[in-house]
Amino acid sequence: MTIIVPIKQVPESSKVKMDPATGTVIRTGIETVVNPLDLYAVETALRLKEQYGARVTALTMGPPQAQRVLKEAEAMGCDDAVLVSDRAFGGADTWATSYTLTQAIRKIGSFDLIITGERATDGDTAQVGPGIAAHLDLPVSTYVSKIRTVKEGRIFLERLMEEGYEQVSMPLPCLITVVKEIGVPRLPTLKGKIRSHELNIPTFNAENMELQKEFLGLNGSPTRVVKIDTPSITRGGKILNALDEESLQSSLDVLMLLLEERGVI
Repeated sequence: MTIIVPIKQVPESSKVKMDPATGTVIRTGIETVVNPLDLYAVETALRLKEQYGARVTALTMGPPQAQRVLKEAEAMGCDDAVLVSDRAFGGADTWATSYTLTQAIRKIGSFDLIITGERATDGDTAQVGPGIAAHLDLPVSTYVSKIRTVKEGRIFLERLMEEGYEQVSMPLPCLITVVKEIGVPRLPTLKGKIRSHELNIPTFNAENMELQKEFLGLNGSPTRVVKIDTPSITRGGKILNALDEESLQSSLDVLMLLLEERGVI
């Protein structure tokens, strides 16, 4: 079994910044991590590797420093990694991103299963995984919470639904997106970290991939963010400083009056 796991480098949640001119995430000079939800996809692939002897390849698209997330995936246990990096890919929306990753997957070669995280924490669209499946004309199952078995060229799954679970099966090759219930991601091992530093990560770019250049990057993106607003939060609250017994009592009186006015007590 051959498994490909697309992962993403994202800014730490507290440090996400947007470019108001382009509507894209500012990635330069920002501390980044592996998209937390992609770690569940890596864990799922590694469990299948342990059970069925699969070979796992991690794949990411981003600037050269995105090698960092690939090294982490290799330290967790992935066998190979591929970086898709070129200035021509910058500013891509979910459609252009899924197209570029699809062409990278075609360049990697044959596979049995593609596993992605539910969504990325920076864009929060959950579109790239199903987009890859659409470009490759693959069956797709989203919100997978459990893999029951793989046998006779089919994968048997459970999907998380609004009111329970759905049991489905699909022929291989296919694509699935997984949720947190699939299992707790393992930590990278010291042996894995040493191995990851020894492995060479190939880079796919606009010159060594078969691409239609009109589908790349910001210019090839059919969707655009046209305006960004930062919501202002005005609570109209009042700060009460209780520094001694007298101020504590007066603060309590003010608080009780406020609760009475709002019908809480």
